[in-house]
Amino acid sequence: MKIAVLSGKGGTGKTLVSVNLAAVAKEALYIDCDVEEPNGYLFFDPKPIGFEQIEIKIPVVDEKVCNGCRKCVEFCKFNALAYINNKLFIFDDICHSCGGCMLFCPEQALTEQEKMIGQVQYGISDNVTVVTGILNTGEASGIPIIKKLLNSAKKDQVITFIDCPPGSACIVMESIKDADYCILVAEPTLFGVHNLNMVHELVKLFHKPYGVVLNKCLVGENPAEKFCIEKNIRILEKIPFDNELGKLNSNALISVRACEKYKDLFSSLLQTVTEEVEYEAVVNP
Repeated sequence: MKIAVLSGKGGTGKTLVSVNLAAVAKEALYIDCDVEEPNGYLFFDPKPIGFEQIEIKIPVVDEKVCNGCRKCVEFCKFNALAYINNKLFIFDDICHSCGGCMLFCPEQALTEQEKMIGQVQYGISDNVTVVTGILNTGEASGIPIIKKLLNSAKKDQVITFIDCPPGSACIVMESIKDADYCILVAEPTLFGVHNLNMVHELVKLFHKPYGVVLNKCLVGENPAEKFCIEKNIRILEKIPFDNELGKLNSNALISVRACEKYKDLFSSLLQTVTEEVEYEAVVNP
């Protein structure tokens, strides 16, 4: 069972939810797909068990063979190639490693070389296997790392929690494409509604079953709750705005391991999500 946790922006509590759900499970795999700014490992402080460098292939030109036809330049939609002053320039920082330029080169002047873009780290924290992706600063895309991260889930039968990047860009799409269920985390503000709507449209586009966790809830009007009611979206849990929870989180402590009331809250949420996934498996096999 793969559960993706996502939100329309950073800071809503996405990692709070995914980390505590993984910690409260009997056995879990936690995958941090927020490769530009991973922080789940700060909470788990896992015992390292290994790492793997992630490389991509980028084109290299043989200037003696290149005749300046510019077919590779015309093909590249990312503007990673340019022919200037009778010389082909390759900007590997924006190359997406599709390999199309080599296919289009009539002179076979382009070959590939490896470039390291980041790494995947593996660790253990009590009942949780922690897998973290880290993208090197300045790299164009973290998708190759996310693909490697998600391969970890295919090898493991325990419940998997995917801590997605914030927003709704292509790296988020890659993170949720194999998920069995999506948890959307939102704040109880008008801005929170705007960001909730972004990821709501995304999961509908991917035809994923989903529910919402409302975080930082106060007594009184809750625009995000109103949005869910109007859109007939299942509210899985309402997490209160709580100073104790805020202190635990700011000190990178896992709430369910530090406080019984949060263990009860996230245990109940996990049970609800599990029932939702089992129901979807029956209704939409």
